[in-house]
Amino acid sequence: MIHTTTLNENRDFKKLYHRGKSLVHSVLVTYAFKNKLGHNRIGITTTRKIGKACKRNRARRLIREAYRQLEPQLPVGWDLVFVARTRTTLCKMDAVKAAMEQHLNKLLS
Repeated sequence: MIHTTTLNENRDFKKLYHRGKSLVHSVLVTYAFKNKLGHNRIGITTTRKIGKACKRNRARRLIREAYRQLEPQLPVGWDLVFVARTRTTLCKMDAVKAAMEQHLNKLLS
């Protein structure tokens, strides 16, 4: 990923959850908040409700790949958190990418 690093700190996730804008889809929940850095930061959250480790890892891979494909057309300077839902593991990559693109167009404009 060209202009992106990962969110690791719990305080960054909490800040996004409380102060960021969010959109919900049956496949994905997206939180966005403008940062003062020269690059984007993303975090991916999967809970045990989704399933065992193999399903949670699949959800993370789908979200990461969808973001990687959309990254070149995104503006720089945003913190993003993507929360996987139960249906994320059941759908194809195109559905995740379409939901993410829809969310990012609304949130980052």
